Amino acid sequence: MGLGQSSQIWVVDDDPEQLDLLSSYLSNQGYVVRTFASGEQMMAFLHIERPALVVLDVMLPGDDGLTLLRRLRDEGDPLPVVMLTAKGDAVDRIIGLEQGADDYLGKPFLPRELTARIEAVLRRTVALPAGTPLAAGEPVAFGNIVLDLASRTMQRGSEVVHLTGGEFGLLAAFVQHPHRPLSRERLIGLARGPESSTDSRSIDAQVSRVRKLVEPDPTRPRYVQTMWGYGYVFVPDGKPISR
Repeated sequence: MGLGQSSQIWVVDDDPEQLDLLSSYLSNQGYVVRTFASGEQMMAFLHIERPALVVLDVMLPGDDGLTLLRRLRDEGDPLPVVMLTAKGDAVDRIIGLEQGADDYLGKPFLPRELTARIEAVLRRTVALPAGTPLAAGEPVAFGNIVLDLASRTMQRGSEVVHLTGGEFGLLAAFVQHPHRPLSRERLIGLARGPESSTDSRSIDAQVSRVRKLVEPDPTRPRYVQTMWGYGYVFVPDGKPISR
């Protein structure tokens, strides 16, 4: 059953029927599943045990899913998170990705769609992004950033930054293609795999997230620069490029 055989998944949703459905389906796929009806329950249990991934609904009693996600990321926790959002709610989706969600899925959805998203995120946490060459040589340094592809770690000055799978995938794609303009479609393929359902607005949101991690001033990016009407380009020396 692949990745599911050794992976514990937590599902957080206040809908009992949805919890039962997802718990049964994911268990049948080989995952060890634990369910929670609120984010507070999940956060309390996180001090005792740690899953491979959390499926987190946006609409929850008490602190909503976006608030819980922000709390995790503010604490430097790279725990993989797949957000469940209302169908077509682009605002929650973009905010979630900007705050560090690894992926999202709009309700209603087929259970097998969720399984595909979970497996894709878990692959990104244990291997280099699909489509990129194997890591080799010395860590990549630019500005005050040092990114080690082999160990999947990043250092910013003297601070060790814990990266989510999505953040690492994007940074790896950029640093392995310096000075090469990458279209949004190409970047999605490199960072998330050729079969990803990520759209251009979502990749823009994740680029925004990465800029907050590596840029001295994310509003005036030096290293991950925009190619207007096309995509992005990684510039290790931070020099402006001609548009």
